[in-house]
Amino acid sequence: MQKRAISGLSSRRATLSAPGLHRRIGVARTRHKPSRCVRYAVVGAGYIAQVAVLPAFRHARRNSRLVALFSDDPTKRRELGRKYKIPTVAAYTDFDAILGDGQIDAVYLALPNSMHKEFAIRAAKAGVHVLCEKPLAVTERECRQMIDACQRYHVKLMTAYRLHFDKANLAVVETAKSGKLGSLRYFNSSFSMQVNSPNIRLEHKMGGGPLYDLGVYCVNAARYLFGDEPSEVVGVTATGSDKRFREVEEMVGATLRFSGERLATFICSFGAADVASYILAGTKGTVTLENAFEYAQPIEMEIAIGDNKRQSRKFAMHDQFAPELLYFSDCILRNREPEPSGAEGLMDVRVIEAIYRSARAGKPIKLGKVSKTKRPSGRQQIERPPVSEPRLVHAESASRS
Repeated sequence: MQKRAISGLSSRRATLSAPGLHRRIGVARTRHKPSRCVRYAVVGAGYIAQVAVLPAFRHARRNSRLVALFSDDPTKRRELGRKYKIPTVAAYTDFDAILGDGQIDAVYLALPNSMHKEFAIRAAKAGVHVLCEKPLAVTERECRQMIDACQRYHVKLMTAYRLHFDKANLAVVETAKSGKLGSLRYFNSSFSMQVNSPNIRLEHKMGGGPLYDLGVYCVNAARYLFGDEPSEVVGVTATGSDKRFREVEEMVGATLRFSGERLATFICSFGAADVASYILAGTKGTVTLENAFEYAQPIEMEIAIGDNKRQSRKFAMHDQFAPELLYFSDCILRNREPEPSGAEGLMDVRVIEAIYRSARAGKPIKLGKVSKTKRPSGRQQIERPPVSEPRLVHAESASRS
């Protein structure tokens, strides 16, 4: 296929009345279901897209193909399009027209949090499936709008929780289920890093802040390890004198109450040294995971039962993004609902909003009962070899380390 490098609509595209008509009346374009390979557009070309998502397609060739990249940076479009041999590279202004052509089956949204809802709904209206980075959106209301749009236009929505396919984290899930730890009692986690400035993670209007960026991992892990939804949350925020934190807080601490009087606590911070760990404690033992939420480091697990039985295990670094593509493509090709779904993403944003309400009000916030039955299990494990960090184009890591 000849590469299309597009900075604005061509006259040919401007006359495509059928897709435009479908968008105006809110009807998704009729599409043929892909039979063997899902064609993806990656939307956004920031750090995570360049260092992880784009390289992951090499390990997902069984059922996933990268055919388009959207970015408003012409240098990124040119250089990344050439590097990955992407047939179509385009600006965000061309998003609707290109999706309307029927050459894209799914999008991977690697955009700032505040842009997730808009682009997910636009993709759904075009009949295109949506794999969206976490958090799913900034508010519960936005999450519901995304879920409703995808249901209305009969496309699938998956929240990009890479750890739902990760061998180490799934090993903890299975350990928790096995009863080896006894009755589960508490979960405690720390996730922190020193964030570079300027950075969209430090901008309120972009959906920034440590709770959305880091805390979402802690919330999600507590929920899938307890296999339950919290009934009450307590949240606090803290910000020192660092000028980086003019718009968002430096750190957030939270306690979540689960059924059976179980507690989950965590602290996430944009102003502390790198930590990414959790401990799950039961009446008989504990399991600890170091580098638990990382994708570019080996993960270490230790299980301690009683006084003498300790088992340590190290999980080598591997590609955590290709499994998401492989799994979501299989869901599309086999017409299965994904886990983690849009509802999974909504559950975490629901908790995040409650934590912020608690911090503002200075009191616990009760959460209504919800039903959530589908959880990650060891059957979802997918392993692919690690990728080498590529040369970045107009992008850099969020962390100072």
